[in-house]
Amino acid sequence: MDEAVRSVLPEGANIVEVTTHGKTNWSDGYKVVVQTLEGNSKAYFMKVVDKEKGLEMVRGEYEGQVALRAVIPDNIPLPIAYGTYKEDETKHFYIAEFCDMRDKAPKPKDLAKLLAKLHTDSISPTGKFGFPITTYKGFFRLQTDWCDSWEVFFARQLREEVEWEKSVRGKDDEMDQLIEQLFETIIPRLLRPLQTGNRSIKPTLCHGDLWHGNCATNIDTQELMIFDSCVAYMHNEFELSLMRHPRYLLNKPHLDEYTKVVVQSEPVDDFDDRNALYSLRNDIVVSALWDSWTVRLRAQN
Repeated sequence: MDEAVRSVLPEGANIVEVTTHGKTNWSDGYKVVVQTLEGNSKAYFMKVVDKEKGLEMVRGEYEGQVALRAVIPDNIPLPIAYGTYKEDETKHFYIAEFCDMRDKAPKPKDLAKLLAKLHTDSISPTGKFGFPITTYKGFFRLQTDWCDSWEVFFARQLREEVEWEKSVRGKDDEMDQLIEQLFETIIPRLLRPLQTGNRSIKPTLCHGDLWHGNCATNIDTQELMIFDSCVAYMHNEFELSLMRHPRYLLNKPHLDEYTKVVVQSEPVDDFDDRNALYSLRNDIVVSALWDSWTVRLRAQN
């Protein structure tokens, strides 16, 4: 175990066991069990990233989980630390208390209650959209600089994601034409009304990548837990973007339950179209992150 990791564990703790626990294309997961000087056993989850921007990635996850836990403490595994290995500076780590969880899609009412609290109680420290530091979706850097306009914030991020997806998947004339229509017509039409005509929306803390793979049930407390966030203060309805895709287990019943407890933004008639727009952004990002051309085809349709 690297010295940098040991330094953030309880002082004098003896490492009993390290086992693999979860893996993505850009990180490795481990369960680390230690015995403290008092003789107690404690377990931690450790994620290790060896990407070029790995330190920024693990810092973003740490700070995002800290921000979420400040609002919904019972639903976020306690973040412990992040850092860089001393013996191999290409490797970076994030550590949280280990939570024994059961993989199961949450009930719509449970998820709606949790998100309603997160979105209602969270307050942007600047009153703007963004986040104090950079966060990542997968290994893609998000634009989190503070912004007064949700339309500008959303379009700025989407433009970078479109260019990144194109660099991975290649140029497509039809896709290019559709994208320009999106920026010139659709985004202003759907997002500008949210903050014009005496209307406003509150920048609210969002998990940012809420799908069934990023939530589970705490076996000990039976509480719904969420993790692997890419947070920012955004339009609360953005959180529902992954509930439109048939490939996810969080779907329309979860979306419908949320709208029963959280009022839809005005103009309400645009709600479904805004959801489709937010959902499209996820398709474009996933198309670049994963080897699946079908996602690009879905975005074009």
